[in-house]
Amino acid sequence: MTALEFWVEGTPKPQPRVKAFARGRHAGVYTPDTADFWKAEVRRAALAKCSTPEPLTGPLSVHLTFLMPRPKSRKVDVWHTTKPDADNLAKAVLDALGDACIWGDDAQVVWLVAKKLYVTWETEAPGCAVIIEQL
Repeated sequence: MTALEFWVEGTPKPQPRVKAFARGRHAGVYTPDTADFWKAEVRRAALAKCSTPEPLTGPLSVHLTFLMPRPKSRKVDVWHTTKPDADNLAKAVLDALGDACIWGDDAQVVWLVAKKLYVTWETEAPGCAVIIEQL
C-alpha cells in the first residue's frame, strides 16, 4: 500500500559530511549547508502531499529515483555513474523526511531503493521521485 508518493523538483544534493576545524587550541565540527535548500524542497513537497498529520508507523519501504542534470559537453548513457553517490543523495532525502515528521525515526525504513539517472529529454527537469510504502 502506497502511503505517500510525490515529486521534488530541483537538482538533488547529497548529505554533506561533517567537517572538523581548529582555531588555536579549540576544535569544533560543523555540517556544511550545501544541501539545505534541497532538503527544504523535499520537506515542502512531502508535507504538501501528506494526507495525515500523524507520522507513519511500522516498517517502511522507500523508493527514490533521482534525475540528475545531463552534461551539455558530451553524450552520456541513461545511468548517472559519477558523484554524488546514491547513498549520500538518499541520506539527504531521508533526513529531510524525518525532519518533516513523515515518520517517527528513519530506522523504520527497512527497504531502501535508490537509483540515479540522467534526465532523458530536454523538457524533463532534474529532481527526485519518492514512493513510501507501509509494509
